[in-house]
Amino acid sequence: MAFLKKIEALIMEMQNPDTGIKMQTQRVMITNIPHAVAGNDIFQWILQRLQITNEEALHLGDLFVKYGYIYPLQEPKNLTLRTDGSLYRFQTPYFWPAQNWPADDTDYAIYLAKKNIKRKGILEEYEKEHYNMLNKKINYKWDFVIMQAKEQYKAGKERKKADRYALDCQERAYWLVNRTPPGMLDVLEYGIDRVTDPREDKVNQVRKLVKYSEQFLSNDPILSGCLPSNPWITDDPDFWDLNAKLVEIPTRMRVERWAFNFSELIRDPKGRQNFQLFLKKEFSGENLSFWEACEDLKYGDQSKVKEKAEEIYKLFLAPGARRWINIDGTTMGITVKGLKHPHRYVLDAAQTHIYMLMKKDSYGRYLKSPVYKEMLAKAVVPQETVKKSSNFPFGRRHLRSSPSPIILRQQEEEAKAKEAAATVDITQHGAKNPSLPQAPGDWAACVPLPVFSVLSQSSGLIPTFFGAAVEDSPGSRAKHPMSECVHADIHPLSRMCTLLWCASTERSGHINSPSALRHFKYPAPPNQCRGAVGRRVG
Repeated sequence: MAFLKKIEALIMEMQNPDTGIKMQTQRVMITNIPHAVAGNDIFQWILQRLQITNEEALHLGDLFVKYGYIYPLQEPKNLTLRTDGSLYRFQTPYFWPAQNWPADDTDYAIYLAKKNIKRKGILEEYEKEHYNMLNKKINYKWDFVIMQAKEQYKAGKERKKADRYALDCQERAYWLVNRTPPGMLDVLEYGIDRVTDPREDKVNQVRKLVKYSEQFLSNDPILSGCLPSNPWITDDPDFWDLNAKLVEIPTRMRVERWAFNFSELIRDPKGRQNFQLFLKKEFSGENLSFWEACEDLKYGDQSKVKEKAEEIYKLFLAPGARRWINIDGTTMGITVKGLKHPHRYVLDAAQTHIYMLMKKDSYGRYLKSPVYKEMLAKAVVPQETVKKSSNFPFGRRHLRSSPSPIILRQQEEEAKAKEAAATVDITQHGAKNPSLPQAPGDWAACVPLPVFSVLSQSSGLIPTFFGAAVEDSPGSRAKHPMSECVHADIHPLSRMCTLLWCASTERSGHINSPSALRHFKYPAPPNQCRGAVGRRVG
């Protein structure tokens, strides 16, 4: 982009009436072309202005022509600078490459269609290929392309012959730069992006984003907040009431947004209502009514499309219609032809025409009219209400979650265990406690699985356990050396603790030693036994 700016600065100096190149009316064939310059004059000016060699000056002159800043009048296809009497003209600044105007396919299709009409089908081979390709690519709007080509061709015939010739050369040179023929050097290489700063496009996008953000900053509920308050936080519905679709008096922020662009106005139901009031005073209210009818047709019920299309035609488009709208004959022909087989988008051409008419003609006057100014003056400015205390006003409420059912169940079991430990007294071996299982067989269900797994790893303890704790059989007690220590009159829980001690002792290999038998004692405090087993039993 930087070198293009330097080229543009030199081109501006060339056109300076005092220090630039003298432009004169020159004769081309039988036509006098105004503001023409000779190639030799351009070459000599570059030599004197920049003080460079002939080769450098010629190369710089070629770049002026190849990038489209200067276009030839006598040989339009030859984009080079000839240092003789060949005539050239300066390109309009609108078409300079640095303007970043994209060479749109639609514009190129219109140019080829116009050239096809002018030459009665005689096009270059590459132009024919492009013409057929564009016909398939944008076939959905090819009628519009042909219409525009005919209108431009008709307007060109009304110009003077010299102007018409110069414009033809100008247009041809523009498309030779932006749609390079095969075999010709493309200085832009598929677009302006090649010759510009690669960061320039991103910078432009950021600028547009910043501009948009600044414009809509006051309407952003996150950055600027809601007035009078955020209903999701304060449970106050005033915000929704004040911003209803057809509220009697809208908020000032809402009315100011209508002035941002025409789409903001026409998307707001209250804005359309106020705009309709203005259009009625200008006797053009049927334009907005037609646009709304087309929207209803486009997004309404599919079964009523044909019926609605006929009603719209009779009300707005038919000859002598009660609310007839003013559209050009070509658009009317396209619309009438499409109404023979109506569908949702059959009126798109007419709707777009009316939309652009309202945008370019009526919208500007509406913003300056008393209708808009009165609505802006009486608009409501809500006062901010007190919000609930919160670190971040738009954050979620901090809700307490209920505890997990598993945790609740564990807490209940622990409470029951503590209650049983506090109320049950197992020091009395012969006493019967209703809170404990009384039948010997009931204890088997109370013993947890880890106890059985421990006992199963010790030889002979499971028969001893069931003999002492479940069946209470003297014969089963005799199977184990410690069976004599397990008396029948001992409380079942004490006997269970004894068996656990037996298991641990036998693992260590001392179960049959006399010292183990001599030093063994019953678990004196039952609470200690409960500490080992009672947590699982309880």
